[in-house]
Formats: sequence, C-alpha cells, structure tokens
Amino acid sequence: MSDASTGQDTPHAEERKLVDLIDDMPIAMMTTVDAEGRMRSVPMARQEVEPTADLWFITARDTQHVEDLRARPQVGLTFSARDSWVALRGAATVVDDEAKLRELWNTFAEAWLPGGPEDPQAVLIHVAVEHGEYWDSPGGKVASLISFAKTKLTGDTYDADTGSVDL
Repeated sequence: MSDASTGQDTPHAEERKLVDLIDDMPIAMMTTVDAEGRMRSVPMARQEVEPTADLWFITARDTQHVEDLRARPQVGLTFSARDSWVALRGAATVVDDEAKLRELWNTFAEAWLPGGPEDPQAVLIHVAVEHGEYWDSPGGKVASLISFAKTKLTGDTYDADTGSVDL
C-alpha cells in the first residue's frame, strides 16, 4: 500500500496490511527462549488480533513456554498461509483475567483445556507486538506462478508485496 502523493508506503497502511494478513492466519509458531538460551517454538492458536496488532492466546499455565515467558518475555511469532507470511517480535505477558478469558474462549481452547475458562490451568498470553514484517503474493498461486515465470524470463526479482513496520 502506498501513499499516492509520495509513492511510498505509509506506516498506517503497513500496520493495516499486517493486521489484515494476521487476521486470516489463526495459528502462529511462538518462539520463546529457555533458561539456557535455547529457542523453542510451539504452535499456538491466535484468539484475537487488536487493531494495534497486539495478540491474545489461551494456554495452560504449567507449560514450558509460560515458564520461559515469565522469565524472558521477548517472543517471536511466525504465521504462514498459502501465499503470505508474517514474522513478528514483541513482549509477552502472562495474564490472569477471567473476564477476558471468557470473552476469548472457544471450542478450540476447550480441546486443550476441557475444564473451560474456569479451569485453574487456563491462562492468557498477551503479546504487545513491537515489530512486524510480511511477505504477500496477492492473487494466490496463479499470480505466484506468473511472477516466477517473469523472474525467469526477465531476471527481475520475485514480485511480492513486502513490508516492515515498527508498532
């Protein structure tokens, strides 16, 4: 997305694009760092994307990733779809908020925490996103194939919509 007057991407447009892409990607790989400095990634179902790109997740409080986040809150999140990819980094907070937990609760969360939002193991993770990058191939598979063919014929680089935004 570009500012028509300058031809440059605007921060607001970049944020909107990032949020729109994430909104269509329900599963993230959440990467934390353990006590020995090793990275560990787990799949997490995103519950909500706020307009600021902040994210909410439901998890069990006795997990390794919750332990890691309590000691080292920096987190990486990656999302993937058939024709787009998003990488985020931010600060995660483990949140005990039963009202928010009830608001976000769904059958997917119930599969992991059958006791429902009242389960003492159920807890929220809020990620305040600090930076995000995306790669998007509008038009899906056909557009990607055309872009790949164009790259081979012309020597130009792959034609994808990319962006980077500090939030």
